Amino acid sequence: MKLSFEQISEFTTGAVRIKELNGETHLYRFSEEQENLYKERDWDFYNKTFCTAGIRLSFLTNSSTLFLKLNISTKESTRKYFSVDVFVDGVPVDYIDNFSNIALPIDYTQADLPDGHFAKQIRLGDGMKKVCIYLPRMAVVAIEDIIVDDGSFVEPIKPSKKLLVFGDSITQGYDALRPSNHYIAKLANAFDAEEFNVAIGGEIFFPELIDAAGDLKPDYIIVGYGTNDWSKTEQPYFKENCQSFFKSLYDKYPSSQICVLTPIWRRDYEEAKPFGSFFEVEAIIKNICSNYSTISVVQGWDMVPHSENYYADLRLHPNDKGFEYYYKNLKKAFEKIIV
Repeated sequence: MKLSFEQISEFTTGAVRIKELNGETHLYRFSEEQENLYKERDWDFYNKTFCTAGIRLSFLTNSSTLFLKLNISTKESTRKYFSVDVFVDGVPVDYIDNFSNIALPIDYTQADLPDGHFAKQIRLGDGMKKVCIYLPRMAVVAIEDIIVDDGSFVEPIKPSKKLLVFGDSITQGYDALRPSNHYIAKLANAFDAEEFNVAIGGEIFFPELIDAAGDLKPDYIIVGYGTNDWSKTEQPYFKENCQSFFKSLYDKYPSSQICVLTPIWRRDYEEAKPFGSFFEVEAIIKNICSNYSTISVVQGWDMVPHSENYYADLRLHPNDKGFEYYYKNLKKAFEKIIV
């Protein structure tokens, strides 16, 4: 039984728009107004808006099999690896990826790997079960077919909360090999929240992104900028952007609980930059956020161990082991923030 466009739409979480184009289902995490902002500002960032970070398909079914046919493009990203993770009742049962058949180097971030059309028949097991399909965080996915057993039961599963996420490459997903291992994906699971991710690799504080957002009313918001602000900007510009961002965020989402993550360790943190010390980023963010009652700041410095072993590119972006530490430490902090 082939799932219809309407069924796929019902099963999708983390997308603000869904379209059927040339027989494929396309999923979008940014509003059209936000996409247009990036189209005018930075073409590379604009292309990244179409990556499916945070988007999943979740449903209840008694089907024993699942057939997926996907059109996957990595041309919009600086990463060529991807994984589609299929979970049954919270346990991974299979993957569609482009790297399992090779030995990846320690720094797999620049591996040259194929994209295109991928299809796979997946065994789900007997009985009623919860199926969750995690789409790639740094690739663009168009769904060609989703097929379950003829006559099987299918029903969408929706989380009880909504989590809106702003940030840079680390928060978009660089460099979790498996999207389900990303720290935000794990946090969303822990708090039964639907992740809406508008993070962009390479991004700094971008206040205009807030005003261009749609009508989503998130229970929680996570903000994860700062490391690119330190490496790319100077303090006066950063302070202005940061102040404007948090004022707009507070005004637009007065009832949301907001968690701000300061930058995690990076290997080059002692380098001289026009901005000044790496640690001044955190100090400025804390000072600005102290003006808002709904905003809590969580120190990122010790979230991930200070060792290249926990970073995919050996310097900046956590690998799956690093993200496991990030998730566990953030979960403890988040539990103290939410009410």
